[in-house]
Amino acid sequence: MTSPEVSPPHAEPPGALFGRLISTPEGLSDREAKERLRRVGPNRLDPARPVSAWKILADQLRSVVVVLLVAAAAIALLLREPIEAAAIAAVLVINTVVGFVTEWRARRAMAALIHLDVPRAFAIRGGQLRGIDAETLVPGDVIEIEAGQQVPADGRIVTETDLRTSEAALTGESLPVSKAADAVPLDTPLAERTSMAYKGTTVAAGTARVLVTGTGAATEVGRIGVLVRDVQDEPAPLERRLDELGHRLVWLALAVAALVSALGALQGAAFALVVETGIALAVAAVPEALPAVATIALAVGMRRMARRRALVRRLPAVEALGSTTVICTDKTRTLTSGDMTVVRLWTAGQDIDLSRADTAPPEARRALDVAALASREQIVQPGSASEGDPVDVAMLRAAARAGIDRRALVARTPARGLVPFSSDRKFMATFHAGPEGLMAHMKGAPGRVLGFCTRDGRGQALDAAGRQAVVAANDAFAAAGLRVLGLATGRVAEPAETSLRDLTFIGLVGLMDPPAPGVRDTIAQLRTAGLRTVMLTGDQRLTALAVGREIGVVAADGEVVDGRELDAMSPESFATRVGRIAAFSRITPEHKLRIVTALQASGEIVAMLGDGVNDAPALKKADVGVAMGRRGTDVAKQAAAIVLQDDRFETIAAAVEEGRVIFDNIRKFVFYLFSCNVAEVLVLLVAGVLGWPMPLLPLQLLWLNMVTDTFPALALAMEPGDADVMRRPPRDPQAAILSRPFLASIMFYGALITASSLAAYGWALWARPGDAKTVAFMTLAFAQTFHLGNARSTEAVLKPARVVANRYALGAVVLSMGLQLVAMYVEPLARILHVTVLDAGAWGVVLALAVIPAVVGQALKLSGVRR
Repeated sequence: MTSPEVSPPHAEPPGALFGRLISTPEGLSDREAKERLRRVGPNRLDPARPVSAWKILADQLRSVVVVLLVAAAAIALLLREPIEAAAIAAVLVINTVVGFVTEWRARRAMAALIHLDVPRAFAIRGGQLRGIDAETLVPGDVIEIEAGQQVPADGRIVTETDLRTSEAALTGESLPVSKAADAVPLDTPLAERTSMAYKGTTVAAGTARVLVTGTGAATEVGRIGVLVRDVQDEPAPLERRLDELGHRLVWLALAVAALVSALGALQGAAFALVVETGIALAVAAVPEALPAVATIALAVGMRRMARRRALVRRLPAVEALGSTTVICTDKTRTLTSGDMTVVRLWTAGQDIDLSRADTAPPEARRALDVAALASREQIVQPGSASEGDPVDVAMLRAAARAGIDRRALVARTPARGLVPFSSDRKFMATFHAGPEGLMAHMKGAPGRVLGFCTRDGRGQALDAAGRQAVVAANDAFAAAGLRVLGLATGRVAEPAETSLRDLTFIGLVGLMDPPAPGVRDTIAQLRTAGLRTVMLTGDQRLTALAVGREIGVVAADGEVVDGRELDAMSPESFATRVGRIAAFSRITPEHKLRIVTALQASGEIVAMLGDGVNDAPALKKADVGVAMGRRGTDVAKQAAAIVLQDDRFETIAAAVEEGRVIFDNIRKFVFYLFSCNVAEVLVLLVAGVLGWPMPLLPLQLLWLNMVTDTFPALALAMEPGDADVMRRPPRDPQAAILSRPFLASIMFYGALITASSLAAYGWALWARPGDAKTVAFMTLAFAQTFHLGNARSTEAVLKPARVVANRYALGAVVLSMGLQLVAMYVEPLARILHVTVLDAGAWGVVLALAVIPAVVGQALKLSGVRR
C-alpha cells in the first residue's frame, strides 16, 4: 500500500498517512478489509519449511568418502564379488541409518520447542472496536494495543497514553521504549523510531491507537525473515575437512591401485591376479568405517551436550563449536539478566553504592521512599524475574531492601492521582495525601526533574552550584553506563500536572541490567581457551562500554563501535578493524550479519549467540548459531544449529569444551584408521615389489577395515577429554586434519605395523607356506588392535588409571581379538575368508611381532616423543 517514492511511515504525520493508505480514524469497512486481505495476503510469517526426511537422508550420502564406497561396491559387483559388494553396502547402510536417525530425532526435539502462536487483535471495523484474528489485519486497519499484548502488525502510532514497548527481540534494546505520535526524522534508526509499533514486540505499559502500515512479510520482522532466507547454509569446519580428506582418499586409492597393478603387469602376473590385487589395494586405501565412526562420534558428542543442556540440531555443529575462535553474543538477557537493578544512589551530595549491600543505608531511605511512591505497583518476586515494568520493579526492589513496603506507604498516604510517563514528559508523578498535605512524588529524566525543583535535599535553595553538582553526578553515572533517573518531591495544591512546581530535588538513581550469573567467569574461561567474545547490542555506546568492561569483554583500551560509525566504514576499513573491536552498540540485523561475515572472511570460526528475531540472519550465517531455548524467539531457534535449553551463557563454554573433546577424538580415530590403512597398503605394495605372493585377499582387508578396525575406532570416540582441553588456544581454522606432523606420525606407525606384518609373512612363507596368508592376516589384525594404545593419547597410557579411563577401549580390544578368533575357528566364516587354523608356534610368532608397534609407541611417549 506504500510507495518507495514517499516518506516511510515513521517520518510522516498520521493525518497524511491516513490519506495515503485510504483509511480514516474510524478504520476500514468489513468489505474493504476483505478486499485488501485478498490482495496483500494474510498477516502471518510463513515458518521455515521443515526439512523433509528425504532431504535428511540425502545429506547423509553427500560425503566424497561415501561416493568412493559406492563406486567400490559397484566395481565389486562388476567383478562378480558379491560378498565384497554386500559388505561395503552394509557399511553404507549403517552410516546412513545412524546419521539419519540422530538428525531426525534432533529435529523432532526442536519441533517441540518451536511454536508459532497467532494472537488476536482489536481493530476498528465499520466504526466499532472488535476482536479479530490477527491474520486478517491489513494495511489501513486501525487497532488498539495495551499493556501485556503482543503487537500484531507494524503500525504508525496515532494516539497513545504512557505507551512503552519492549523491543529487545527486534532491536536488542534492553529497556522498554517510550512511544509517541510525533513523526521522527527520515534517517532515524529502527531502535529510535518512537512513532512506530512493530509486529512481535510486546506492550510493556500504556495504551495506543495504531494505524497498520505493514503486515506479514512487509513488517520489520518479515524483512528479517527474508534476510534469513537469503543466507546460504555454510558447511561446518568438520564437513569441509572430511570433504578435503575424501578427495585425497579418492586419488590415493586410484594411484595405489594403478601402481601395484602396473607392477604386477610388468612382472608378468596373470590378468585376474592383477585385477584382484588392484581391488585389494583400493579397499585397503579407503577406511570404510570412517563415515560411520565420524557420525557416531558426533552423535556421542550430541548426547554429551544434551546432558549439559545444549540441544544440537545438526551433527557437524558439535565439532564446529569446538573449532570456534570468536563468539559473537547478544547482550540483553544473554550476557545480562534482563532485570534492571538500582546499583547507585546520589542524594544530599553522597554517592551511595547499593550494588553490594543487602540493605540500603539509612541516608538512602528518603530517596527510596520517593522512588517507591513514584512507581506503579508491580508483582515483585525477590530473587527471581518479576513481571511488569523493569524500572518500576527495580525501584520497588531497592526500596524493599531498605525495609520499605510501597503498599504500607500508600496505606498511610492514600493515592490521589497520577501523571503517567510519556516520551514527551520524560517523567511520571504520583499524588498522595499525607500529614503534610497533598504531596507529589516524581521520577524521570534528571534534567527534566531538575527543572521542577527550587530546593535541594537539605532544604536549601537550589542555586547554580547545586545544579552543577547534580549535572556532575549525572555525568558520572552516565559514564558508568547506568540509566539515570532523577527523584523529586514536594507539596502541591492539586493532583494535576500544572501544580508540579517548587519541588525538592531528592537525588539521582543509577540502574543497570546486571550480568547474568556466571558470565564473568565464563568469559574468562573462554579467554583462557583462546576464544574472543564480541558483544552485540542495541543499547547506547556508554551502556555497552560499561557492561562490556564489567563482564570482561571490553579491555581498558578496547574499542566500542556504534551502528552509525559502522555504516560510515568502508568494507576495507572494517576488515582491518573488525578483529580489534570488542563491542558493537546500536546495531541492526544487517549490522550483525555484516560483522559475522567480516569475521569469517578474516579466517575466524564464528559462533553467534542470540535470542531475538534480530539475531536470526547472523545465527544462520555463523559457522555455528546458538539460540536460547526458553526465551528465544521461534525465528532464532529455527535459524540456529544449537539451542541452549537452560538459557545460561555458561552452557556455551561447556559446549565448546565438548566440541573440542569430540574433535580431539576424531583426530584420534582418524590417526588410528589411517595408520592401519597405510599399513595395509604398504604390506601389499612392499610384497608386490619383492615379488612375493599377495599376502592378503580383498575380503580379508574388508574384514579388517569394517570389523576389526571399527570397534577400536568407535572406542576412541568415547575417550575422555584431556585436562588441558580448555587451557590451549583454538587450532588453526585453516589447518587440515592431515597436517604434515600428523601425517608423518601416521606414516611412522603404519610403517611399524607393516614391518611386523611382513616379518611374520616372510617367516610363514619359509616355515608355513600353507598358513602364510593367515599369519599375515592375524599379525596385521593384532598389531592394529594393540596400536589402539598409541592412538588413545599423545602421552603413554601405561598407568593403571589411564588404562581403565576408557572402558570402551578395553572392551574394543577384547572384542576385536575375539572376532579374529571367530574368523579362524568358525568354519563357515573361515572358509569365506580363506583362513586356516594356526598351531602354537605360529601363534607365538604372530603375537610376538604384533605387539612390537605398541611397545615402540609407548616407549617413545615415555621418552617425551609425542604424536
